[in-house]
Amino acid sequence: MSATAATATAAAELLREVEQFLYREARLADEHEYDAWEALWADEAIYWVPANGDDIDPTRQMSVIFDNRSRISTRIKQLHTGKRHAQTPPSALRRLITNVELLDPDPEHPDDVAVGSNFLVYESRERGVTLWAGRYEHRLTRTPEGELRIAYKKVRIVGNDRPLHTLAFLI
Repeated sequence: MSATAATATAAAELLREVEQFLYREARLADEHEYDAWEALWADEAIYWVPANGDDIDPTRQMSVIFDNRSRISTRIKQLHTGKRHAQTPPSALRRLITNVELLDPDPEHPDDVAVGSNFLVYESRERGVTLWAGRYEHRLTRTPEGELRIAYKKVRIVGNDRPLHTLAFLI
């Protein structure tokens, strides 16, 4: 096998592995399997959902979510107490993940896998159906055992520069 063919095969295998990881993350969130969803995050993770535009400074401007790994864990623990909840009953959800592509590595994290993908979330509640569309930007890192983990996730919701309906689930 030529070097070019080997590189193409390795890229195809990595893309398939990444797609399966993103699909699993979506399924766990859709099915409200929050402990398993939380386990997909790396210790240094950042989870960011911008508001008022995609390229704001989250340290100086309002975001829908701007959490580090500790805050993600705290949110999940609060859900388990029964004293804090986002929705009762929870929304019925299904995410569609499309256009998954491997991006150029982040120069500050050259060993991580940069991934872009589009999403559509179908949310069904008593008030009706809401569709949420946007783009995910993931930076995935590997554990010493070789498993993928989310080091960074940015969720750019279409129309985030306008008022959003109540977003009471993990996007």
